[in-house]
Amino acid sequence: MTGAAPAPVIEAPTLSTTTTRQELLGAFDALLGPERFKDYGPNGLQVEGRECVGRIVSGVTASRALIEAAIVVGADAVFVHHGLFWRGHDGRVTGWMKQRLALLLAHDINLYAYHLPLDAHPQLGNNAQLGRVLGFADGEARFGEQSLGFLGGPPAGQDMTASTLADHVASRLGRVPVLAQGDGRPLRRIAWCTGGAQGYFESAIAAGADVFVTGEISEPQVHLARETGVAFIAAGHHATERYGAPAVAAHVAQQLGLAHEFIDIDNPA
Repeated sequence: MTGAAPAPVIEAPTLSTTTTRQELLGAFDALLGPERFKDYGPNGLQVEGRECVGRIVSGVTASRALIEAAIVVGADAVFVHHGLFWRGHDGRVTGWMKQRLALLLAHDINLYAYHLPLDAHPQLGNNAQLGRVLGFADGEARFGEQSLGFLGGPPAGQDMTASTLADHVASRLGRVPVLAQGDGRPLRRIAWCTGGAQGYFESAIAAGADVFVTGEISEPQVHLARETGVAFIAAGHHATERYGAPAVAAHVAQQLGLAHEFIDIDNPA
């Protein structure tokens, strides 16, 4: 097995200019349109840091490890898919939450987080970028709640079954996925949605998919795959969502003349 496909940008370019915290927020909002989504937590600026921003670090999750790495490279802002605040979470600032917030506040670092808007962007989002990494064809059709799921075909010129697609996913993402086989049919229509989108499986089946690729699998999906013949591939929550945050952050950094670096904190989930 080869290593995981690289994210679009992993090196920090030479710093050329700076922007303000609010201008950076405006650029992210203009690109991702968070007002269009009903989400599980706040999108945008979650923790206010210094006013002047010249260097962005992107990552998947606002973990302590990512924040510590951002401090080491002198980041003014951190851009992530999984932020600190979620609907229904305990609002007390204790334990791990205190530790993460204390690091951000002590080093005056801004935290920007975009969840569903980052999944959905048609070119730079998690789903679009996973399709790019896996070489899926088309990908313009949508399905599922808030039209987050993508539909397309196998890589051009390749005849695939669920088993050969699972091998392809393993080679591109650097980890062996869980495969619920289905009936072994040739794959003509592939559905995918990154992260914890196993609940989209029935919508993918209804949309005519021969296989559904996502990050996680739960007990019901195995039975649905056996009973409908539609295969299910769970390739890892983190592994499927490594590509949107650096793509968006790199795009905005280039637009505003900022330095950007993607830091991948390994996660087997």
